Amino acid sequence: MVQKAYMIGTGVGNLAAGVYLIRDGGWSGEQITMYGLNTHGANDGAAVADYEQEYGIQPLGNNRGFLAEGGRMLNEETYENLWNLLREVPSLDNPGQSVTADILGFDYAHPTHDVARLLDKVDGIRNKGDKKDYRHMQFNNRDRYLLTKLMLLPAAKEAELNDIGISEWFKSSPHIFQTNFWYMWQTTFAFKKESSVMELRRYMNRMILEFSRINTLAGVTRTPYNQYESIVLPMRKYLSDHGVHFVDNYKITAFDFQDTPLRDEIVVTGLNYVDVKTGDTGKIAINAADFVFDTNGAITDSVAIGDINTPIKENLEYAPSAQLWKQATEHFYNLGHPDKFFNDRGQSEWMSFTVTTDNHYLLNQITRITQQRPGNALNTWIDSNNLLSIVVHHQPHFHAQKENETIFWGYAMFPRRRGDYVHKPFIEMTGKEILQEFLGHLAEVDNARDNVRNHTDEIMASIVNVIPVYMPYASALFNRRAVGDRPKVVPEHSRNLAFISQFAEMPFDMVFTEQYSFRCAQIAVYHFLGIPETELTPLHHYEKDPKVMARATKTMFR
Repeated sequence: MVQKAYMIGTGVGNLAAGVYLIRDGGWSGEQITMYGLNTHGANDGAAVADYEQEYGIQPLGNNRGFLAEGGRMLNEETYENLWNLLREVPSLDNPGQSVTADILGFDYAHPTHDVARLLDKVDGIRNKGDKKDYRHMQFNNRDRYLLTKLMLLPAAKEAELNDIGISEWFKSSPHIFQTNFWYMWQTTFAFKKESSVMELRRYMNRMILEFSRINTLAGVTRTPYNQYESIVLPMRKYLSDHGVHFVDNYKITAFDFQDTPLRDEIVVTGLNYVDVKTGDTGKIAINAADFVFDTNGAITDSVAIGDINTPIKENLEYAPSAQLWKQATEHFYNLGHPDKFFNDRGQSEWMSFTVTTDNHYLLNQITRITQQRPGNALNTWIDSNNLLSIVVHHQPHFHAQKENETIFWGYAMFPRRRGDYVHKPFIEMTGKEILQEFLGHLAEVDNARDNVRNHTDEIMASIVNVIPVYMPYASALFNRRAVGDRPKVVPEHSRNLAFISQFAEMPFDMVFTEQYSFRCAQIAVYHFLGIPETELTPLHHYEKDPKVMARATKTMFR
């Protein structure tokens, strides 16, 4: 009997698992079936009309323009699995070249160098060479002690950080939350004070190489276009060309498990589904020798979108991917606790918005005020009530983007708070009101005599659309947790079920990265195929590199 693999979810983790099965397992793509309702995953976006149809929402009043739910920052030095695997995947833009070569070639030609990372009303860009200059981390000695103590905690003692938030760890030195370090760290990686200090520890160790250059984001690797088009589409094309079958209308609703004598062996025997197009239900039979790879949690679940004249309507649905995970935990005790991540929106929610214009006037104003070209910018207004940031990518950001169009996106870390210029909670704002809120902050740091606020009508006339996106689980993977709250990639006694997501447990590595998903995929595939762990892609340990640590120490005292 021919073995088969069933992938629940089509994010980059399961796409990577498919590539590993073909590349390293010698599988035929015809042995692999992928079930996913969201073809974009969490990696940037597409035309608004595509999302409108995909999410099955009520028609928007304006579905023109583009939508980028968010973006992921790649890193050349620490995304070992991603670069290794994408060397196998051909670029769609440059025939004869791999996706890895395509991305790194673009990045070398367009290196990131942010010169306006932090802004405030009083100082504008914080790069004036004084103590507020964001090259200075602004730590006091207590901050340094607590951060160093956290980093030096051995992995074997990680349980000492169970359910501890970052604010609790630093309760004897709340000063750290007013430092340039925290403003940059929080808005670069999407941490909150309430987030898990356990995850902060992992990030500080895994990304210590970036600590000394976080102010310029020089370590950020950008894709030529949005990551959906630069990474996801090439992976899907590679898999389709190898015969992988994609099913985009089946929602997997429950696992069937074999009833074993001690009730501890995990053997999936069936997948229950509903056809979202017809409403029909059914069951997919799974043989004991087949493999099931489940995306047990997705940060883009239960999103809600609006348009320039329409605010979002909050989607209160429990994350469907986590609901399937939760159903599995009702059968087995060692599969984690999904409610820790998907039942506390206060820890995890934030909002993004995408602006599409029909000329480059607003883009040119942003460039003038922030003093940097598109492709370099992640700007945060540190005194904004919602902690507002924008990201301006190299243009064009989408293949279908017209020559005269500009597209950029932004995000607010605290959507329940009122705006500074539009006096209502961010979550209740229309796209137009969000843009007005942003323009108010942009005007505050514009020192020109002819302030950008004098051109509001001209800017508004150029707007094609502004799409607000509410993401209740955007930072769920940073929620306070304990050891055991995330299931292992391949749980103990599992014969054919693996979890591939940023809610599966691996040692050392850090969530909220494509690297984590790719690594999960390799671990699961190698386990099932009997490939030794010694063959896994080697990971760097820069936290053990004396030169890297010396630079980090120097930065800590800067």
